[in-house]
Amino acid sequence: MSANGNNKNNERLPMTTRYRSDDSIAIIGAGIIGVSIGWHLIKRGFPVVIYDPNEPGSGCSSGNAGAISPGSVVPLAMPGLLASVPGMMLNPAGALHIPMRYWLAAFPWLARFVAAARPSRVLEISTALSAFYGNAIDHHVRLLTEVGALDVIRQTGQLHLYRSRQHLQENQGDWKLRASHGVEFEIMDRAGIEALEPQVGEAYQVGVFLPKAAMSVNPLRQVRAIASAVAGVGAEFRRERVRAIEHDGDTITGVTSESGSRRHRAVVVAAGAWSATLLRGLGYKVPLEAQRGYHVDFRNSNISLSRPIVPADRKVFITPMETGLRVAGTVEIAGLEASPSEARAKLLYNDLKAALPSASVAQPDPSWMGHRPCLPDSLPVIGETQRWPGLMCAFGHGHLGLSASAVTGDLVGRLLAGEPSLLNMHPFRLERF
Repeated sequence: MSANGNNKNNERLPMTTRYRSDDSIAIIGAGIIGVSIGWHLIKRGFPVVIYDPNEPGSGCSSGNAGAISPGSVVPLAMPGLLASVPGMMLNPAGALHIPMRYWLAAFPWLARFVAAARPSRVLEISTALSAFYGNAIDHHVRLLTEVGALDVIRQTGQLHLYRSRQHLQENQGDWKLRASHGVEFEIMDRAGIEALEPQVGEAYQVGVFLPKAAMSVNPLRQVRAIASAVAGVGAEFRRERVRAIEHDGDTITGVTSESGSRRHRAVVVAAGAWSATLLRGLGYKVPLEAQRGYHVDFRNSNISLSRPIVPADRKVFITPMETGLRVAGTVEIAGLEASPSEARAKLLYNDLKAALPSASVAQPDPSWMGHRPCLPDSLPVIGETQRWPGLMCAFGHGHLGLSASAVTGDLVGRLLAGEPSLLNMHPFRLERF
């Protein structure tokens, strides 16, 4: 389907659910998750209204590393995490940092984060992540073919970089976990790195290549293509902030936005880092924190990469995009209100030069900062709530929202249409908290 929504492939599927085809579904959030859900709902015959005060994709959906990673089975919290907590708090240049002013507010989330690093829990989480992300690329290909934007992704693989075999050995737990879930990768020497990406600095002597990873050459264009297609087949976009989710007894009745109340048969919360605030009014206390991630685009870097590279010691992604060479990473747990830290953004300059010494860092685009919705166990919340039938959740994907978007859209479409789910949804339930 082209971006204007005209294509004979847009065949509406039969309704097999307690929801009628004329029941309006509200989606709160017009990021890559929200618009992907909108596509899967509207092609099943549901009228869709998408609420967001900003343009589609203007937040984290455009400000990301562009990686589509079916091998993302390793949770952020891994065994041994507790020893690194002091560094998170005390080292302002660390890849994951919690500013002193936010220590007290972050403590409950951090305690859950450390608890999720128990070996038995890591195995449970990684199994759920493997099932969730394993076919992510197939879902992206299918969706982008339908909306006429397949050219926005490239299946080029992903290259992780290590300084030595000893350095790689320090991450052996991560790679063993990936291998146990069938993730394909190849360990290569310096010659192998140079064969793929000859401009990588000589400090990196060992590489791990994941051939079945993909990338988006322009995440913002990707979101806008889906949003345009959704609008082209009848979805309504309302540039309004939703203030509350309305209910009558235990029945969801709609939303109240800046322009007033509007009735909907069901509501999907896909508001990213702001989702917990909306759910608080319905009695939920969700341990959702904002990972404040940064990126910088270098339009004249003098670097030619064919795929994302990931220098393991820098914990950033460096991705060739239509907008330039993007360096994305550095995480702060600092809430939704704090101003961006230019010092954090400047760390990305050093990360780029460390991995690609010949890169030019002159005249970059202004740095970007956004709030990635992070739950302590690295699993998103997806599915209908037990307490409020008609309230569907789709948030908490952390730094993997782009990878997760097409899968999440398909899952929510199936759940609301009463179709069989492709996954065991139990690990993703809201009530686990």
